[in-house]
Amino acid sequence: MKVSIIGASGFAGGEILRIVAAHPNFEVDQLCASSSVGKKLGEFHPHLPQLAQRELRAVDPAALKESAAIFLALPHGQSGKIAKQLRESGVESLLVDCGADHRLTSQADWDRYYGGEYHQAWTYGMPELRVGGVSQREQLKKTKQIAVPGCNVTAVTLAFQPLLASELIDPEDIVATLAVGYSGAGKSLKPHLLATSALGNAQPYAVGGTHRHIPEIAQNFAVGSGKNASDYKVTLTPVLVPISRGILATVTAEAAKITSTDQLHALYQDFYQEESLIQVLDAGIWPQTQAVTGSANVQVQVVLDQSSDKIIALSALDNLGKGTAQAAVQSANLALGLAEYTGINQIGVAP
Repeated sequence: MKVSIIGASGFAGGEILRIVAAHPNFEVDQLCASSSVGKKLGEFHPHLPQLAQRELRAVDPAALKESAAIFLALPHGQSGKIAKQLRESGVESLLVDCGADHRLTSQADWDRYYGGEYHQAWTYGMPELRVGGVSQREQLKKTKQIAVPGCNVTAVTLAFQPLLASELIDPEDIVATLAVGYSGAGKSLKPHLLATSALGNAQPYAVGGTHRHIPEIAQNFAVGSGKNASDYKVTLTPVLVPISRGILATVTAEAAKITSTDQLHALYQDFYQEESLIQVLDAGIWPQTQAVTGSANVQVQVVLDQSSDKIIALSALDNLGKGTAQAAVQSANLALGLAEYTGINQIGVAP
């Protein structure tokens, strides 16, 4: 199957290419960009020598029509416009948007956190998300348009999902603090992303309810519990730490019912027992980003803080892996009728 990437010069585009190039059912077709048109891919992704001499091209709907799938690895505000252009030009390929343009079901949330033109939500690309007890896989198997979740959203959702339907937590006081690698910020040249600011430093951003992933997290919590998104009050504080890839999420909430760490751990093991990419760690072992680097794996742990009656859930994932590219390919496999984990890397890189 021919596969094309729009936004091939960026971090997300490069990671999708790394997976696609080794995928047994995929053949790299068009590599598209905007400001980098005419340049060779090797200038941006020297770690992909097999594709280094491929030229980046402008988006041409006619040239993309032969692709079985097109991945949009673009900033928010761009993918929606290009997707609309492709559909209006008669492109019927599977479209997989790694940006934010097709994630939110609420236009009011979009207007508040993003602004600009609102685009209708597509099928959500998190196979492990349960909707009324049924995984999102069934929806992905019959779609032609996929919205890949935000990386922080994936970390928080998978850390907390087993608790949602159980009614074990107070939904009005959920606090998520995330240590985030710099690749999540993309390649934009900004002062706070320079090495002089990053190395030996930890710096928070989008503090005080301003992070754009907050409504998406609440949306997922509502889907997983059957409640309304407005029922969930989520405080999200991401902190940039001096690593290239990875997210370590710590999510806490008041325990609504008396329980124990053993009961919580058993709940998580039962909930995720069929999920190949999610590892519920043994008691006393904590998630760490290095263990999941380069893979689609997610490490999860849960514990009860008896001194404060708070439930603490933790997750670790690669923000470019399960946080973006691995999730995109995993979801595309389902939509294209392939085995879900074909080409998906389930082995991390360490140290």
